[in-house]
Amino acid sequence: MLAEAAMLAIRLHAGQLRKGTAIPYASHLFAVAALVMEQGGDEEQACAGLLHDLIEDCGAEHEAEIRERFGPRVAGIVRACTDADTQPKPPWRARKEAYLAHLEEVSPDALLVSGCDKLHNARAIVADIRVHGAEAVFSRFTGGREGTLWYYASISRVMSRRLDGGLPRMIADAVAEMHALAGSVPAS
Repeated sequence: MLAEAAMLAIRLHAGQLRKGTAIPYASHLFAVAALVMEQGGDEEQACAGLLHDLIEDCGAEHEAEIRERFGPRVAGIVRACTDADTQPKPPWRARKEAYLAHLEEVSPDALLVSGCDKLHNARAIVADIRVHGAEAVFSRFTGGREGTLWYYASISRVMSRRLDGGLPRMIADAVAEMHALAGSVPAS
Protein backbone atom coordinates (compact mmCIF):
# COMPACT_ATOMS: atom_id res chain seq x y z
CA MET A 1 0.00 0.00 0.00
CA LEU A 2 2.85 2.39 0.81
CA ALA A 3 4.46 1.79 -2.60
CA GLU A 4 1.14 2.47 -4.34
CA ALA A 5 0.71 5.72 -2.37
CA ALA A 6 4.25 6.77 -3.29
CA MET A 7 3.61 6.16 -6.99
CA LEU A 8 0.36 8.15 -6.88
CA ALA A 9 2.01 11.03 -5.03
CA ILE A 10 4.93 11.13 -7.46
CA ARG A 11 2.63 11.03 -10.49
CA LEU A 12 0.19 13.70 -9.32
CA HIS A 13 2.80 16.06 -7.84
CA ALA A 14 5.12 15.62 -10.86
CA GLY A 15 6.74 18.88 -11.87
CA GLN A 16 5.89 20.64 -8.59
CA LEU A 17 8.73 22.20 -6.61
CA ARG A 18 9.12 23.31 -3.01
CA LYS A 19 8.25 26.99 -2.66
CA GLY A 20 11.05 29.18 -4.01
CA THR A 21 13.43 26.26 -4.66
CA ALA A 22 14.43 23.74 -7.28
CA ILE A 23 13.67 20.87 -4.87
CA PRO A 24 11.08 18.39 -6.21
CA TYR A 25 7.93 18.52 -4.10
CA ALA A 26 7.98 14.74 -3.72
CA SER A 27 10.95 15.11 -1.35
CA HIS A 28 8.61 16.77 1.18
CA LEU A 29 6.05 13.99 0.86
CA PHE A 30 8.64 11.29 1.49
CA ALA A 31 10.04 13.25 4.44
CA VAL A 32 6.59 13.57 6.02
CA ALA A 33 5.90 9.85 5.57
CA ALA A 34 9.31 9.05 7.11
CA LEU A 35 8.61 11.31 10.10
CA VAL A 36 5.20 9.65 10.57
CA MET A 37 6.87 6.23 10.71
CA GLU A 38 9.63 7.51 13.01
CA GLN A 39 6.91 8.76 15.37
CA GLY A 40 5.31 5.30 15.50
CA GLY A 41 2.74 5.78 12.77
CA ASP A 42 1.36 2.77 10.95
CA GLU A 43 1.22 2.08 7.22
CA GLU A 44 -2.08 3.90 6.68
CA GLN A 45 -0.79 6.98 8.51
CA ALA A 46 2.42 6.86 6.43
CA CYS A 47 0.31 6.60 3.25
CA ALA A 48 -1.61 9.67 4.38
CA GLY A 49 1.74 11.39 4.93
CA LEU A 50 2.63 10.72 1.29
CA LEU A 51 -0.78 11.91 0.10
CA HIS A 52 -1.46 14.71 2.60
CA ASP A 53 -1.29 17.55 0.04
CA LEU A 54 -3.04 15.79 -2.81
CA ILE A 55 -6.49 17.33 -2.32
CA GLU A 56 -5.09 20.78 -1.56
CA ASP A 57 -2.53 20.93 -4.37
CA CYS A 58 -3.94 18.65 -7.06
CA GLY A 59 -7.71 18.98 -6.64
CA ALA A 60 -10.63 17.80 -4.52
CA GLU A 61 -11.56 15.28 -7.22
CA HIS A 62 -8.71 13.07 -5.95
CA GLU A 63 -10.42 12.46 -2.60
CA ALA A 64 -12.64 9.74 -4.07
CA GLU A 65 -9.61 8.02 -5.62
CA ILE A 66 -7.78 8.08 -2.28
CA ARG A 67 -10.83 6.59 -0.54
CA GLU A 68 -11.22 3.89 -3.18
CA ARG A 69 -7.55 2.90 -3.33
CA PHE A 70 -6.47 3.37 0.29
CA GLY A 71 -9.65 3.28 2.34
CA PRO A 72 -11.70 5.69 4.44
CA ARG A 73 -9.09 6.13 7.18
CA VAL A 74 -6.37 7.36 4.79
CA ALA A 75 -8.87 9.55 2.93
CA GLY A 76 -10.11 11.02 6.21
CA ILE A 77 -6.58 11.89 7.33
CA VAL A 78 -5.78 13.51 3.98
CA ARG A 79 -9.04 15.49 4.08
CA ALA A 80 -8.25 16.62 7.65
CA CYS A 81 -4.78 17.82 6.56
CA THR A 82 -6.29 19.98 3.80
CA ASP A 83 -6.63 23.68 4.58
CA ALA A 84 -8.29 24.60 1.26
CA ASP A 85 -9.56 22.67 -1.73
CA THR A 86 -11.01 25.47 -3.83
CA GLN A 87 -9.46 27.87 -6.31
CA PRO A 88 -8.92 30.61 -5.60
CA LYS A 89 -8.05 29.74 -2.03
CA PRO A 90 -9.61 31.86 0.72
CA PRO A 91 -7.46 34.71 2.06
CA TRP A 92 -4.27 33.44 3.73
CA ARG A 93 -4.83 34.64 7.32
CA ALA A 94 -8.46 33.46 7.47
CA ARG A 95 -7.45 30.09 6.00
CA LYS A 96 -4.67 29.63 8.56
CA GLU A 97 -6.88 30.68 11.49
CA ALA A 98 -9.54 28.20 10.35
CA TYR A 99 -6.94 25.44 10.04
CA LEU A 100 -5.61 26.14 13.54
CA ALA A 101 -9.15 25.91 14.94
CA HIS A 102 -9.65 22.70 12.93
CA LEU A 103 -6.50 21.17 14.49
CA GLU A 104 -8.10 21.55 17.91
CA GLU A 105 -10.71 18.97 16.87
CA VAL A 106 -9.07 16.57 14.39
CA SER A 107 -8.36 12.92 15.11
CA PRO A 108 -5.03 11.82 16.59
CA ASP A 109 -4.28 10.22 13.18
CA ALA A 110 -4.63 13.55 11.38
CA LEU A 111 -2.79 15.42 14.12
CA LEU A 112 0.20 13.10 13.75
CA VAL A 113 0.38 13.58 9.98
CA SER A 114 -0.19 17.32 10.20
CA GLY A 115 2.43 17.63 12.94
CA CYS A 116 4.99 15.77 10.81
CA ASP A 117 4.12 17.99 7.83
CA LYS A 118 4.59 21.15 9.88
CA LEU A 119 7.81 19.84 11.43
CA HIS A 120 9.33 19.16 8.03
CA ASN A 121 8.18 22.56 6.74
CA ALA A 122 9.64 24.36 9.77
CA ARG A 123 12.94 22.52 9.46
CA ALA A 124 13.07 23.36 5.73
CA ILE A 125 12.45 27.04 6.47
CA VAL A 126 15.24 27.03 9.07
CA ALA A 127 17.65 25.37 6.62
CA ASP A 128 16.72 27.86 3.89
CA ILE A 129 17.22 30.83 6.23
CA ARG A 130 20.68 29.54 7.09
CA VAL A 131 21.59 29.44 3.39
CA HIS A 132 19.65 32.36 1.88
CA GLY A 133 18.84 34.66 4.81
CA ALA A 134 15.55 35.44 6.50
CA GLU A 135 14.50 38.24 4.17
CA ALA A 136 14.84 36.12 1.03
CA VAL A 137 13.07 33.14 2.58
CA PHE A 138 10.13 34.96 4.15
CA SER A 139 9.52 36.89 0.91
CA ARG A 140 8.41 33.56 -0.64
CA PHE A 141 5.49 33.20 1.76
CA THR A 142 2.09 34.86 1.46
CA GLY A 143 2.12 35.59 5.20
CA GLY A 144 5.56 37.17 4.98
CA ARG A 145 7.90 37.13 7.96
CA GLU A 146 5.39 38.09 10.65
CA GLY A 147 2.57 35.89 9.38
CA THR A 148 4.79 32.86 8.90
CA LEU A 149 6.32 33.24 12.37
CA TRP A 150 2.85 33.67 13.91
CA TYR A 151 1.50 30.60 12.09
CA TYR A 152 4.31 28.25 13.10
CA ALA A 153 4.27 29.47 16.71
CA SER A 154 0.50 28.84 16.74
CA ILE A 155 0.96 25.37 15.23
CA SER A 156 3.54 24.59 17.91
CA ARG A 157 1.15 25.61 20.69
CA VAL A 158 -1.68 23.43 19.30
CA MET A 159 0.61 20.43 18.88
CA SER A 160 2.02 20.87 22.39
CA ARG A 161 -1.51 20.84 23.83
CA ARG A 162 -2.82 17.94 21.78
CA LEU A 163 0.08 15.53 21.22
CA ASP A 164 2.24 13.49 23.55
CA GLY A 165 5.75 12.25 22.87
CA GLY A 166 8.67 13.88 21.16
CA LEU A 167 6.93 15.41 18.14
CA PRO A 168 5.63 18.54 19.89
CA ARG A 169 9.11 19.20 21.32
CA MET A 170 10.72 18.81 17.89
CA ILE A 171 8.19 21.24 16.41
CA ALA A 172 8.76 23.71 19.25
CA ASP A 173 12.54 23.48 18.78
CA ALA A 174 12.30 24.08 15.02
CA VAL A 175 9.93 27.02 15.55
CA ALA A 176 12.21 28.52 18.22
CA GLU A 177 15.16 28.22 15.84
CA MET A 178 13.12 29.84 13.05
CA HIS A 179 12.29 32.76 15.36
CA ALA A 180 15.88 33.09 16.52
CA LEU A 181 17.20 33.20 12.95
CA ALA A 182 14.49 35.76 12.08
CA GLY A 183 15.40 37.88 15.10
CA SER A 184 12.05 37.37 16.79
CA VAL A 185 10.85 35.79 20.02
CA PRO A 186 7.82 33.47 19.72
CA ALA A 187 4.76 34.58 21.67
CA SER A 188 3.88 32.18 24.45
